[in-house]
Amino acid sequence: MKPQPIPPQPGQESVWDYPRPAILQDTDKHIKIIFNGIILAETTRAKRVLETSHPPGYYIPAEDIKTEYLIATAKKTMCEWKGVCEYYDIGVGDKYVNNAAWCYIQPTTNFKSIQEYFSFYPGLMDACYVNDELVKPQAGGFYGGWITSDIVGPFKGEPGTNWW
Repeated sequence: MKPQPIPPQPGQESVWDYPRPAILQDTDKHIKIIFNGIILAETTRAKRVLETSHPPGYYIPAEDIKTEYLIATAKKTMCEWKGVCEYYDIGVGDKYVNNAAWCYIQPTTNFKSIQEYFSFYPGLMDACYVNDELVKPQAGGFYGGWITSDIVGPFKGEPGTNWW
């Protein structure tokens, strides 16, 4: 089934206007992540990855993250556009989630600037915010996109989108 893009309204972006292959873009939006009652990450120096049919994924510099709560795992994956990344569990107090964050350890040339930046699955956090707006996580266990009111789809990850 071919997706029918939702026309963006003023102040909105359509994920169908994002390029393929993916691109990286600096953003000064205020990004905040809360996990087990603490602010795990907060920045206005994030980068976002834009790819056709996906809501943006946000990458936060290590300096703006409480990295003492990140535990490296053995999991690694390869993205044809972004490169090789490794995953991290997150443990704060009595709450622990597996493979909840990742970082590109061998980024491709076009994504070199996200080395030492981390991204988080918003659905595994207590809350993620973009400019004080609560993020809705992208559907599907593989995807880490952040959906806000200024982004329209439909989005990859929903039922029936496997072959987009």
